Amino acid sequence: MITRLFPNFLGSKNAREVNRIRAIVARIHKSEDALRQENSAKHLDLTAGWKNHLARYHPLVAPANHLIEAMDAESLLATAEAVETRLAALRSEFSALPASVEATVSSIDAAKEAFARIEDRFAKARAKYLESILPEAYAVVKSAARRLCGSEILVNGQPLKWEMVHFDVQLIGGVALHRGMIAEMQTGEGKTLVATLPVFLNALTGLGVHVVTVNDYLAKRDSEWMGALFRSLGLTVGCLTNQMPPQQRRGEYACDITYGTNSEFGFDYLRDNGIATTRGEQVQRGHYFALIDEVDSILIDDARTPLIISGPAPKPSHELVVHKVSVEQLVKRQTALCNAYAEEAKKSLDAGDMAAAGLALYKLKLGQPRNRRLLRFMEDPELRRLLQSTELKFQKNNLKLKDELYFAIDEKKQDADLTEKGRVQLAPGDPDSFTLPDLDVNISGETEAMMSERAAKIHHIAQLLKAYCLYERDVHYVVRDGKVTIIDESTGREMAGRRWSDGLHQAVEAKENVAIERETRTYATVTIQNYFRIYEKLAGMTGTAETEAAEFHDIYQLDVLPIPTNLTNIRIDGNDRIFKTRREKFNAVVQRISESNSTGQPVLVGTASVDASETLSRMLKRAKIGHAVLNAKFHEQEAEIVSKAGQRNAVTVSTNMAGRGTDIALGEGIAALGGLFVIGTERHTSRRVDRQLRGRCARQGDPGRSEFFISLEDDLMRNHAAPDQMAALIERAGKRQSLGGLVENAQKRVEQRDYQARKQVLDFDDVMNMHRGIVYGLRNEVLFAGDTRKLIDDLVEESVAAGVANHPPEGDPHQPDHDDLHRWISTMPVAISTEELSSCDPAGLITLLAARVRESYFGRVKDLPMELLDQEERRAILFAIDDQWQEHLERMEELREGVFLRAQGQKDPLVEYKNESYVLFTGLMESIHREALQNLFQSASGLGRFVRQMRDSAGTPPRDGDPHNPRLELNLQSEPGGSSPEPGASRPRRNSPCPCGSGKKYKQCCGRYA
Repeated sequence: MITRLFPNFLGSKNAREVNRIRAIVARIHKSEDALRQENSAKHLDLTAGWKNHLARYHPLVAPANHLIEAMDAESLLATAEAVETRLAALRSEFSALPASVEATVSSIDAAKEAFARIEDRFAKARAKYLESILPEAYAVVKSAARRLCGSEILVNGQPLKWEMVHFDVQLIGGVALHRGMIAEMQTGEGKTLVATLPVFLNALTGLGVHVVTVNDYLAKRDSEWMGALFRSLGLTVGCLTNQMPPQQRRGEYACDITYGTNSEFGFDYLRDNGIATTRGEQVQRGHYFALIDEVDSILIDDARTPLIISGPAPKPSHELVVHKVSVEQLVKRQTALCNAYAEEAKKSLDAGDMAAAGLALYKLKLGQPRNRRLLRFMEDPELRRLLQSTELKFQKNNLKLKDELYFAIDEKKQDADLTEKGRVQLAPGDPDSFTLPDLDVNISGETEAMMSERAAKIHHIAQLLKAYCLYERDVHYVVRDGKVTIIDESTGREMAGRRWSDGLHQAVEAKENVAIERETRTYATVTIQNYFRIYEKLAGMTGTAETEAAEFHDIYQLDVLPIPTNLTNIRIDGNDRIFKTRREKFNAVVQRISESNSTGQPVLVGTASVDASETLSRMLKRAKIGHAVLNAKFHEQEAEIVSKAGQRNAVTVSTNMAGRGTDIALGEGIAALGGLFVIGTERHTSRRVDRQLRGRCARQGDPGRSEFFISLEDDLMRNHAAPDQMAALIERAGKRQSLGGLVENAQKRVEQRDYQARKQVLDFDDVMNMHRGIVYGLRNEVLFAGDTRKLIDDLVEESVAAGVANHPPEGDPHQPDHDDLHRWISTMPVAISTEELSSCDPAGLITLLAARVRESYFGRVKDLPMELLDQEERRAILFAIDDQWQEHLERMEELREGVFLRAQGQKDPLVEYKNESYVLFTGLMESIHREALQNLFQSASGLGRFVRQMRDSAGTPPRDGDPHNPRLELNLQSEPGGSSPEPGASRPRRNSPCPCGSGKKYKQCCGRYA
């Protein structure tokens, strides 16, 4: 009782936080009043002063030790002075730094070590300073915005008048964002302007701020629109766009502020860490602060699909075309069978045999859950109850009933399961064609190639079934210019460049008779969750985050703070209207649109798919109601269409959420007509999307109205509403109903299911993320190491230690098995006698072998040009890392797919995945060390031959290059600074025949240098 009373006296947690921030807002106003007396130069002076102070916390840039040791006296003095300048700025804060830096190698080295010891404290010092200058910095931004009023800015080629100055609630939102929160601000509250406050403050650090938007249009618009404000304060602004070349990208990232989409930032991270072969190919310069616009769309909706960089797999998917015809015929047979079940149900009902009718309906649901006759049957409450009772009765005998079908469909799990009857139909006379034998038993003569072919057949048929039965054109994808493009189910936008994995995209391409692109091999991948968790600071803005507050906190450690509106929201949210059928629902929607349109009131209609938007559009045309359509097929006109949606007589049909980021301003006299009327034609599986649609009207105190029209054929109602409530609703159809409890409960169930799916993806990717961090760290160490000598020393030590450990003694643990060791040592470029082997314990053997390997390698390369050798050594190690990492990704994917079957044995798939992935990762690191060492020796031999040929021909390269080292020839002939092809883009598999025609495996021939 007492705990329930506290909020009444103290206010909610959110209200208390907002009240605390209001005290800071008062300080911002005081500082801005003082700035009104100053000219614009004061803004620039303050900005420069803050940037200079924060620059002391930048990393120390100094030459590597081996370069310092090789310097002459003049260069040594210049280096010492540069290091001394950096340390002098920090001594007042960090007393442990040396008093001075002398022009000696030891003094400079000691200064670098002292700097490294205090670097971990920079983040805390930087945050403390930013918090101290926040009120004055925000005042500078607000003052600069006020001074811009009346000026024209060129945005997307069109002049736009600046008329914005920050409201108090926007200042509150700005403080929340700087403190790493999600600011939930209603539509029309000016989130774009709010972002300028924390972005400016954090850009002063010089570490780069990334502003993440949902599409390229908004990134470009905001970088030009808000960029005018930033540039007036002396900051630089960049913008990433699709297909931008690497050199230009590097320049955009070098700016103080960079705008772009989440996929642009994420893919650049993957290219930098998984593809780039030189430091010059990397474009990003760190991950300090990311501010995410429409944070729920990016961190929740997009989180289900990982970012993947891939290349063509070794074999094209011609098998899909072969199996397509048989699967298509199977689908037709299933359709005929289901139509027979529908007829059987009708006859049984006419005869009064309810048991037989219920059974026929249940089979119909298993075979075709979206069958039109089934949906019409379900309009009758009694038949719905009959189906539900039959389903409960036969639930335990599902498998037996399914075998009467060719395949069974599970809409909730998005799965189509081939039955025994279907297998016989697809492969008559071959009962084992869909069976893989136990790998633990003898396969009795069946070759590995045949097994692989059989597994591929099973996989392709399964994916084709999904493509035909579960993925609908203009709902899940569109076909444009001969290509299948995925539609984001939440935004209704095309997901350009994104493809379904595991061959599903190729199956859909086969279904639609378009060119089938080759299956891909993954080169690098990361989930949205783990990419954004890289950033030191993260914040976001949206109009709808509170329903997902728990997920934001659990996964991203982001708290949601609802920000009060500047003016009171006076939107009227009408009760939902429910109808039996989709047809009745759309007829009612058209009638309601006609009524509003006749008065001049603008109407915005939200639909759940491209197909629904086009169906409604056809009905409006027949009713002679002028309208605009915005869906994935017309996304180029998105901003223009949405901006006009508030004008008199405007009717706009849009997929849910499309147009976010563009305000709908009401035309003259529209407020008197009731403002914008928003109609939802379907409840979305997420409450957030419904709130986003409602939020399109009634911005900044404008009037507005929203209403949802629902049918019992909608996916949410069919698949997720409580069955006992659904039957009762049918009898009340056609009336306005307060369905909040029913719909919200269904949405909560789906949201929980989706959250668990995202959490599962993250749990499994967390394991991969540890692997990724170590491998990418090793990769960057190779790229950034000042001297490769240390790298090679460590590589030799680890490779030899792993080799010795992998050849354990068979008896006495202190007495190695010499024969086994000799066989292994014989594969290495060293010689060691039996006497030496007998005299060493394992530790001594590692020391001896490592010394011999180093002696052998450095003896081979001692006369080679250092610059060329350094380049080739890095490439040899990088190739080993990339080659083994790509194979590791494939093995981990296979493990992840197979580990779920262990749940049937009462084992936790995640625990099993973690245990086995550890073994795979240990093997990965050993393979990297082993292959890198082999590559180094092979590269040294090839490089030695090339240099000798160069010397023999008086410096002229051989006309045909070195046939044993095609990769080296390519590198030497490329222009300095030129771009190199992506590693592995056209590389054969390591165990495939070498394309040079030698008859050897690729890894044993040209692949040694590739």
